[in-house]
Amino acid sequence: MNRGFWKQLAKPFFVLAPMADVTDSAFRQIIAKYGKPDAFFTEFVSTDGLCSIGRKNVMMDLYFTESERPIVAQIWGRNPEHFYTSALLLQELGFDGIDINMGCPDANVCKQGGGAALLKEPELAQTIIRETKRGAGKLPVSVKTRMGYNVDILEDWIPKLLETEPALITVHGRTKKEMSDVPAHWDRIGRAAEIVRSRGSKTLILGNGDVQTLFKRTRGRNARSVHSRTNTRDDRAYFSL
Repeated sequence: MNRGFWKQLAKPFFVLAPMADVTDSAFRQIIAKYGKPDAFFTEFVSTDGLCSIGRKNVMMDLYFTESERPIVAQIWGRNPEHFYTSALLLQELGFDGIDINMGCPDANVCKQGGGAALLKEPELAQTIIRETKRGAGKLPVSVKTRMGYNVDILEDWIPKLLETEPALITVHGRTKKEMSDVPAHWDRIGRAAEIVRSRGSKTLILGNGDVQTLFKRTRGRNARSVHSRTNTRDDRAYFSL
């Protein structure tokens, strides 16, 4: 298993989650200056877009500066071949890692069979991960996902992902159906970490959802790291904690 830079981070670590139309390079550079997390993610980028004649229109979302390292490119889609081709490109662009979005609940994304819709197609999800790893070279490949689509399928879903040996799995503690309408189930994120350990896997589990402080979310939950999103918009002092 290639864990790349992830294995070098002291635990618990804290990263800035990707947010479409928010966490662009300008935003990340401000965060890096005033309270840098342990890693950054780009906004998610369509693999179909990266493999189309209009590629230049989405390439701007992949711009980054050296101050943002380590920087992980997050991509989404459903065509395994496009994931392979996109991974080759991301390797050339000098990213530190590649993350596959299998958790976005956006209706348009799910309608195209990407994001959280992949929770309903475990075999396709596995093929996508393997093809991404094939094109990623030495870059670590990770996955962001949820507990399930309509219901919690964590007990079956996490083992399926582990079969492909991703470097890291970010678990958002809700189903797609729950959106952000209920508190995140951090006990289930802790359960995901237990599943990983029980299988002897070296894959890291990153918790996501309702993160208020690093201490609050890692204490007693088994997760060794957290992925913050909402509070970076709501609290200007968040990264000075």
